[in-house]
Amino acid sequence: MAEIKDPENTILMELKDGTVTIELLPDIAPQHVARMKELAREGAYDGVIFHRVIEGFMAQTGDVEHGQAEGGNIRRAGTGGSDKPDLPAEFSRIPHDRGTLGAARSQSPNSANSQFFINFKDNHFLNGQYTVYGRVIAGMEHVDAITRGEPPANPDKMISVKVAADA
Repeated sequence: MAEIKDPENTILMELKDGTVTIELLPDIAPQHVARMKELAREGAYDGVIFHRVIEGFMAQTGDVEHGQAEGGNIRRAGTGGSDKPDLPAEFSRIPHDRGTLGAARSQSPNSANSQFFINFKDNHFLNGQYTVYGRVIAGMEHVDAITRGEPPANPDKMISVKVAADA
C-alpha cells in the first residue's frame, strides 16, 4: 500500500480485484481534481463501467450519465458526462506516462466533464492534448486486469470511488 500524503487529494477506486489508489494533482489541474472529488463524494462514479479498454493503450470510464452497470444504457456509455458543465482544458507539461489519469474529451479541448482514462503504458503522443490530473500510486495491477473491449462484452466497473479523506 502506497503512503497517502494528502488524503483530501487521493482517490480510492475499488475494482473487482482490489483497490486502486490515485494521487490527484490539484496544483496542475485544480478544476479537474475538484470535479472528480465532487462526483466521487456524490457517489456518481459508483457502478460505472469501463466502456473503452484498449490493450497497450488505456482504460476509459466515468460516464456517469450512461455508464451505470445496473439500469444504465451501457450501449451509450462513452457518449455522456454528468449534469455539471464541461471543464476548460488544463493542459500541462506532465507526460502521459503509465498510470497517469487523463481527462477524456471530444474534439473540443474544453469538453472534458466526468470521463477519464488511465494509461496502461507511456502514451506520450497524448502530451499537451489531454489534461493529466492524477497518477496511480498503488494497485496498477488491478487496472492492468480490467477486461478489454470497445465496449467489453462483460465490462468491469468501478465498484466504488471515494476521496481518501472520507474513507
